[in-house]
Amino acid sequence: MTSFNLRRRDTLRGVTAALGTASLRGFAVEGNAKAFFTHGVASGDPLDDRVILWTRVLPESGSMERLLGRWQLAADAKFERIVAEGEAVADPQRDNTVKIDVVGLAPDTQYWYRFTFNEVVSPVGRTRTLPSGACEQFSIGVCSCSNYPQGFFNAYRDMAEASIDLVMHLGDYIYEYANDRYSNPVAIEELGRSIQPAHEILSLEDYRQRYALYRTDPDLQAAHAAHPWICVWDDHELANNTWREGAENHNEGEGDFHLRMAIARRVYHEWMPIRTPAQTEQGPIYRSFKVGSLADIIMLDTRLTGRDEQLDYRRDLIGAELTPAQFRERHLDDPTRTMLGADQYSWLSNQLAASKSRGATWQFVGQQVLMGKLIMPAISPEELAQVELPERSREYVGSIARLSAYQLPMNLDAWDGYPACRARVFERLLEDASNPVVVAGDTHNGWAFNLRDKDDAPVGVEVGCPGISSPGIENYFPLPAEQLRAALLASSDELVALESEHRGWALITLTPDVMTSRWRLVSTVLSRDYDVFETEPLTCRVGQRRFA
Repeated sequence: MTSFNLRRRDTLRGVTAALGTASLRGFAVEGNAKAFFTHGVASGDPLDDRVILWTRVLPESGSMERLLGRWQLAADAKFERIVAEGEAVADPQRDNTVKIDVVGLAPDTQYWYRFTFNEVVSPVGRTRTLPSGACEQFSIGVCSCSNYPQGFFNAYRDMAEASIDLVMHLGDYIYEYANDRYSNPVAIEELGRSIQPAHEILSLEDYRQRYALYRTDPDLQAAHAAHPWICVWDDHELANNTWREGAENHNEGEGDFHLRMAIARRVYHEWMPIRTPAQTEQGPIYRSFKVGSLADIIMLDTRLTGRDEQLDYRRDLIGAELTPAQFRERHLDDPTRTMLGADQYSWLSNQLAASKSRGATWQFVGQQVLMGKLIMPAISPEELAQVELPERSREYVGSIARLSAYQLPMNLDAWDGYPACRARVFERLLEDASNPVVVAGDTHNGWAFNLRDKDDAPVGVEVGCPGISSPGIENYFPLPAEQLRAALLASSDELVALESEHRGWALITLTPDVMTSRWRLVSTVLSRDYDVFETEPLTCRVGQRRFA
């Protein structure tokens, strides 16, 4: 693996007069140069003949001014065989970010790229185009939920050093919260992982500054420089528990919701290596990619485009004074509730049918939230009494245990809160897909499901990836890991495996015969001294639609 010399991003901690904090979004650098590549390089949205290249650059004055430079893409790390190059523009209207869509490339080929502005050369990145035609193996690193004030991004560093073809990020790339919400005091006070701005992000400048902070992280920069990425947002790039007309974390006094979403989408477009028709705003984000004859990657937006508002047990069950049976009949099983919206559902149907028709082996569906059925686990009062828990946790686990008798889902923000829409998607997966594999983020834990329809027919498999740094189910359901795992496996027939203790990512490898999934886990996010370990593989063979 090529060394990219990215640890020099640590110099962003320094302060000099060379660059103003406004143009750096609150971060200064050491040294004097005619240009500063303040946030590394990245590539993304590869096709078999093109790829997006990204960077951000500022002049030595630190002012937000338009800069003209060059980009180069080469067949070797020393740039002795340059295959494409051209002009690059850093524009204040796009926060001095640069995005180039390089076309006319060879399929299944590794390239190196760099930028030059004011005679200063950027860090070097490495990327790769997708295969065309026969493909014997393709490996994807699936990740989500990187929360800066929760700890180090050690899992990103492991991904940077891994032999994979692609990084797939399923959302929560940033978090919108204020510094004192959903953060680890150790990370803030001892590791220096405070966030900027310190308040919840609402404005254009706020969102830009939050992305800028995250992209100073050397491990995130390394992962971006080492591999091409395919990304979708979840809620925290927008606001917690977003749906199409609102969000749990968009409250009275915070302005117009749709304006805030337009700002969030615009900044996502500026800072992420994603192919976007518009130059100022990320529109509908669902899209697809062909991995030769091996697979179609189908990326969904289960968060914003068409989602109906989430149900809430406190509001819609307890507050409405309904019985669980009434709640299920009136709300949960409502056939009109949708996660995708009509347009995206139609698009998904067409994508699946086209994939099957062209003979692709796998339909790899990347989306945000768990599709597998996860029922509240049954925990007896006797079991609960034997576990030492804080009183608040004991009350929470007790309420879960009481509702478990009614076979209600744990997470109404996931597909479990939209079962009729999920059933319609399952129909399409059964009829219009050959070998579906669904991946999900959001929960910060590793999950594996054998998806089944209402008639118990196998539909496909799902892998949920651990979070990069955000705490998982063990944080709000703090039972011993083995006890929690046993309770969830017993309550949820589709659940095959669970990793509830560590942060990390999912390594998924596709071949013409089998899909293999492993979790790559880090021992801690609160130290640079950490170990990485890998779980035993889960396999799904072609034609089986289930884990063996």
